[in-house]
Amino acid sequence: MSFQRTRMSADRTLMSVIRTSLSLIGFGFTIFQVFQKLHDAGVIKTARTPRNFGESLVYLGIAMLVVGIGYHIAFMSGLRRQRDTLKRSGLIHAESRFPLSLTLMVAVLLLGIGVTAIVAMVGGVGPLSSQ
Repeated sequence: MSFQRTRMSADRTLMSVIRTSLSLIGFGFTIFQVFQKLHDAGVIKTARTPRNFGESLVYLGIAMLVVGIGYHIAFMSGLRRQRDTLKRSGLIHAESRFPLSLTLMVAVLLLGIGVTAIVAMVGGVGPLSSQ
């Protein structure tokens, strides 16, 4: 049971990374879009600094998500290796398998959304572009 608790703890850690990354990506994209619309409407003359800040937040959210996913995969691989070693030594039964991590799948999906957002922001192409 302790391996299952540790696995669930790793999932909770990844969920907190997802929550923070989603906030950074969403807030950065919103800042970018608001100042882009104000610039397009002629309300402000330059939107360069807020646009750069918005892009930076999205980049930071994506980077945080990549690091979180990498850490989660490395941690889970180490946990599986440790569990297999204990099973081969006869110290545990290890009859149940680790289920596929839904949290990891959501993190990868969010990473795709974040990359789509930054491509739309920087390149002006994609489903989120204003053109």
